[in-house]
Amino acid sequence: MRFLIAGAGAIGGYIGARMARAGQDVTLLARGAHLEAMRRSGVRVLSGEGDFEARPRVIGSLEEAGEADVIILGVKAHGLTALAPQLKPLIGERTIVVSTQNGIPWWYFHIGGGELAGLHLERVDPGGVVNASIPAARVVGSIVYLGTSIVEPGVIRHTEGNRISFGEPDGSRSERCRAVAGALIEAGLRCPITTRIRHEIWVKLMGNVAFNPISALTQATLAAMARDAEVGAVARNIMSEVAAVAARLGIEVPVSIDQRMAGAEKVGEHKTSMLQDLEAGRPMELEAVVGAVVELGERLREPMPHTRAVYACARLLETTLAQRRAH
Repeated sequence: MRFLIAGAGAIGGYIGARMARAGQDVTLLARGAHLEAMRRSGVRVLSGEGDFEARPRVIGSLEEAGEADVIILGVKAHGLTALAPQLKPLIGERTIVVSTQNGIPWWYFHIGGGELAGLHLERVDPGGVVNASIPAARVVGSIVYLGTSIVEPGVIRHTEGNRISFGEPDGSRSERCRAVAGALIEAGLRCPITTRIRHEIWVKLMGNVAFNPISALTQATLAAMARDAEVGAVARNIMSEVAAVAARLGIEVPVSIDQRMAGAEKVGEHKTSMLQDLEAGRPMELEAVVGAVVELGERLREPMPHTRAVYACARLLETTLAQRRAH
C-alpha cells in the first residue's frame, strides 16, 4: 500500500519515520525548516523505546505526491480547511482517508449520524469546505494516543504512547480498516480496531474539553490540574456537561469521571497539546475540541455553563495573543 501523510509534524513525522524504518511505501508532506531538514538528513526520533533514524520520501507540495492508496491527515483540525481542497484531486473511488484530528471530526454527522444525520458544525468545518472536498464514504476514523514534539527541525521526541485506534464511522467491520491497521502494526504501533469509534471519540473528548483549555489558561500540567482541588472540581463539572451532550446523541461514555481524572494524574507532568501550541505561538485546536461541543450543546439546548465559561476565557486569550503577535 502507498501511504501519504499529509501534514508530517510531530505526530505525522513520527508515524512516517516508523513506517519508513519498516520498509513501508510512505511519503511525508511537510513545510518550512522541518521539510528542509527531513529532505537533507531524514527524520531522527528520540524515544525511551530507542532512538532511530529513517529516510522516508519527503515532499513540500502535493503536486509531487503521485498516487496514494491511503492518505493520513496529519494536520491539526483547523489546518484541514486549507488542506482539504488541495487533496480533492488525489482522492479516488478506492482511496482511504484516515482522519486523526482531535475533537469532533467533520464526518461525524455525515455518515452514521443517526437522528442528526447531515448536521453541520461550523466550528468544526467552516463553510463546509472539508466535507465538500473529502467524501465521508472514503473516511476511516482514528484516535491517536501518542505524545510527540518537534525538538528541532527534522528531530522528533516521542515521550509516551504507541496506540492508534481505528474504526469505521458507521460502526461496521471492514477490510480497509484491517489493511491500514496491519501496515501500522508492522511499523511497531498498537492499532486496535473498534466498532465503537464514536464512543471512544467521546472518552477522549471528555478529557480534552476539560483539561486542554484549562491548561492554556493556567500553564499547568495534567497532574497539576488533576491534583488541584478547585481546578479538579471545574474539570469534573466540564466532563459531566460533555457526558450529558454525548448522552443526547445516544452515547454512553464507558469511562467514569473518576477514572478519567485518575488517568490524567497518572500521565504525570505532561503538557497538553493545546498548551504546547500556545507556548510555541501556534493556533490552538480550540474550536474543533471545545467550540464544537459548545455548538452541539447549543443545538441540543443542553446547558454547559462551566464549559462555556472556560471556552470564552480561552478564546479571549488566543485573540489577545494573536493581536500581540500581529503588532
